Amino acid sequence: MSQPGSKARPLLGAHMSIAGGLAEAMRRGLSVGCDCVQIFTKSARQWKAKPYSAEEVAEFKAARAECGIKAVIAHASYLLNLGAGDETLRRRSVAAIVDELERCEALEVGLLVTHPGAHVGTGEKAGIAAVARSIGEAHKSCPGFKARIALENTAGQGSTLGYTFEQLGAIISAVREGERVALCFDTQHAFAAGYDLRGAEGYERAFQELDRAVELKRLAAFHLNDSPKPLGARVDRHEHIGRGLLGLETFARLLNDRRFAGLPMCLETPKGPDMREDVENLAALRRLFDRG
Repeated sequence: MSQPGSKARPLLGAHMSIAGGLAEAMRRGLSVGCDCVQIFTKSARQWKAKPYSAEEVAEFKAARAECGIKAVIAHASYLLNLGAGDETLRRRSVAAIVDELERCEALEVGLLVTHPGAHVGTGEKAGIAAVARSIGEAHKSCPGFKARIALENTAGQGSTLGYTFEQLGAIISAVREGERVALCFDTQHAFAAGYDLRGAEGYERAFQELDRAVELKRLAAFHLNDSPKPLGARVDRHEHIGRGLLGLETFARLLNDRRFAGLPMCLETPKGPDMREDVENLAALRRLFDRG
């Protein structure tokens, strides 16, 4: 994480489709003005995919350089559940995240964002233990990797884990080689989970709680999403910047927070095929610089 007082600004971008190939995601990012891009390493609807060819990897790296994309992060498939009580599903999920880490390592993508998972009835304590065990097994399978897992805070919908900072801290504390685990902070998820980021006091209180639970130095990326749902709704729904209940001032405060200067901050807001919504959201965010 950038040091407090750094003059660097966060890198702004959005999740980009890999339809047509990994390199196309870089070109899409350039077309809407991204500094950074988030991608899936393969189809998010598949458990398995064929390995990358040397040509695919080379084309991706060349496109990233040509498009001037300063940071790329990956998001793991939504199919996997590292906290599953069903051992077959848990093992399948570990194998899937190992595969995604290997893909990240090949692409020189340093961060793989994943939701911790859901306990699906086994209870939070058992679910947390299962997530920690799963990440530890992934670490064991990927010794010396530069690519790291970044746990994403969740909205708390259903039996999902990681909606409190304490849960995230408990997972990390129990993980084998826990120093390898980073954190991705989703603004909408935090708000839906009950962390009121809207005022200066609530904003600072939330990040103080996060620091106590997991340490701010673990923060490696942000998802910037407004919320159509009220505080504490425990519902995962994303809205365009400034059109939800978090409001523009929340994002102005975050963008101008020197503790997070230089970190990638990606939109996951709804969009159509022409991606004009990304252009509008990125423009709205950039207008907020220096207002904090």
